[in-house]
Amino acid sequence: MRIGELAKRTGVSTRLLRYYEEQGLLAASRDSNGYRCYGEDAVVRVRQIRRLLGAGLNTEVIASALQCARGEEAHLDLCPELARLLHRELTAMDDRIGDLQRRRTALAGYLSAGS
Repeated sequence: MRIGELAKRTGVSTRLLRYYEEQGLLAASRDSNGYRCYGEDAVVRVRQIRRLLGAGLNTEVIASALQCARGEEAHLDLCPELARLLHRELTAMDDRIGDLQRRRTALAGYLSAGS
């Protein structure tokens, strides 16, 4: 299928599909006229990418995780290396959440002081 059809079937813009390809997350072959051509498995792959992005992972981590992703829900077969990577990501996310909570408390303090 061409990129427009993949975009229609997945609800993802052609611009994002090209970005996924640039990041090594999605593979396309080229027709004789130079148009991108995707296999049926690309629909599942795009849905996996979207799920993993929704979990807060960046494209670099997703590139590693996709090797272990199964099905549209992106269920992961966790090998030790991927488990370590995801634990690092979770720890970093927890750190960012803690930082946001501290900022929120500070901002709320300004508002309550002015009341």
